[in-house]
Amino acid sequence: MSIDTTGKSLVDLLNMLEPAPEPSPISMMPQTWGWAALAVLLLVVLFAAVSVFRKNRRANAYRRAALEELSAPDIPTARIAEVLRRTALAAYPRDKVAGLYGDEWVKFLNQSSDMPSLNQELSHALTEAPYKTTPSNEDLRQMARHWVKSHKPYRSA
Repeated sequence: MSIDTTGKSLVDLLNMLEPAPEPSPISMMPQTWGWAALAVLLLVVLFAAVSVFRKNRRANAYRRAALEELSAPDIPTARIAEVLRRTALAAYPRDKVAGLYGDEWVKFLNQSSDMPSLNQELSHALTEAPYKTTPSNEDLRQMARHWVKSHKPYRSA
């Protein structure tokens, strides 16, 4: 496999050279399976985090709706009582909430939240609200907003 190079000029010899073969393209995939496993693990964690976020957001939709209703500055006390009742029915089983009224209703509100006990005036305004037409009560509205934000939802055993 000898090529005759006698009597050839340097330019002729350079022209006889064959170009080196190009290397195969470099893969963009990681060299080890560990990187692929890490990518899959990160996707699973991301999916789980998004799922938990969506579940919590859906679980608290009733709170956002109640807070939106209670954000009106001149909401009547009867409407405040209705929003509280509806929120409690969304958060707790119907058989534990629907039959409560009067002092039992106030006691339930106090026990299901970390707020301090309702004073006598607010308790009376809340229990009488469905039966009387009374103007807006700012203290009752603020108490209702606090209860909606801070009540502990029912957890079945």
